[in-house]
Amino acid sequence: MQISPPIRLRGVALADGSVVDVALEDGLVASVEPASDAPFAPGDEDLRGHLLLAAPADPHTHLDKALSWSAIRPPSGDLPTAIASWVEYIQTIDADEIHGRASRAVAEYLANGTTALRSHVDVPSEGDPTRGVRAVARVRDEFAGLVDIEIVALAGRDIDPARVEAALDAGADLVGGAPHLAADEAADFDRLIGIAERRGVGVDFHADEALRHGGTLRLLAERTAGWTVTRSAGHCVRLSMLESDELDPLLADVAAAGIGVIANPITNLYLQGWDDDVATPRGIAPVNRLRAAGVLTAAGGDNIRDPFNPMGRADAFETAMLLVTAGHVPIDEAWAAVSSDARAVMGLPAAGPEAGLRADLLAVRAGSLADAIATAPADRIVISRGRIVARTETSRWMLPRAHQEENA
Repeated sequence: MQISPPIRLRGVALADGSVVDVALEDGLVASVEPASDAPFAPGDEDLRGHLLLAAPADPHTHLDKALSWSAIRPPSGDLPTAIASWVEYIQTIDADEIHGRASRAVAEYLANGTTALRSHVDVPSEGDPTRGVRAVARVRDEFAGLVDIEIVALAGRDIDPARVEAALDAGADLVGGAPHLAADEAADFDRLIGIAERRGVGVDFHADEALRHGGTLRLLAERTAGWTVTRSAGHCVRLSMLESDELDPLLADVAAAGIGVIANPITNLYLQGWDDDVATPRGIAPVNRLRAAGVLTAAGGDNIRDPFNPMGRADAFETAMLLVTAGHVPIDEAWAAVSSDARAVMGLPAAGPEAGLRADLLAVRAGSLADAIATAPADRIVISRGRIVARTETSRWMLPRAHQEENA
């Protein structure tokens, strides 16, 4: 489909129930006005029956792993089981294989409305340290202007810093890792933070990803207070197990340090709690408690049909729904976590149906935000930087009810 900028989005509903016309110009929302009865002009987009939202962003993905489940057919299990399955598989693939899966995944994200992604990409302790980063960087170039893609160099445990430096040189934007998996969490954290300091780049760590141990978030708050670059931590499921006397001071320090926390409900629901046969923990960062403490909190889809999660639709409505049902997050805050707050964690310009904001928008055929999150409508129009870049339309046919009764 040819990409062309719409002049006005006509008769579209906003989350507050108002029905408006939205004018777009130069990649921004130029105006939002009450819907007009004037005849449609060439270039106007008829969005009657649609709900207009800020386009989602996903601040925690793994494009190098995406869509690999059917090739691996891994055994179900916890985080160590998933890691072992992935490590075995990556010995058999090359950069082109990674590129192909990552490209298909980004296309799924975009069709579903996501216009910004942050992908962690493995930097192994052996072999070519740049293979995955180079593959995902190719995808970033191919989707330039449609999807903003950030790459985090996800360092293997106890890695040689030179390998992470090579990944940064190959196109990674941020330093990442999972210090909680190392034999000495603090030493691994210091190694990775040192790289970020030398290179002047931000960090995004897998943190506290076990229910009952880990301290990376605490280290991050203590070590990077005063930094002005991106600092965020994903997963943080251990926080959900802490009593207030331990959690509250930690969250106060995290908020004061300006660190963003990214919950990943679908993957952590899958990976956590395998050893708990009774009262299985939910394994989700405590989003409501984080928000109440003033911590900038977002949510990501994390893994898409790979050894770490056999499910996943590359759809922010799925993530928001899980925040509501499994995390008890209010509906509007759940959507903020996958859209405006996700963009804030990523350091991107604010977007949404408001004059002056970036025109990254998602229109879905739904009557309300609750309906949209509940049903994840397939009918969608995706706008990136003021241009329609994806459109999905569906049709439905059902046997008339009277005919069903006649033949019962």
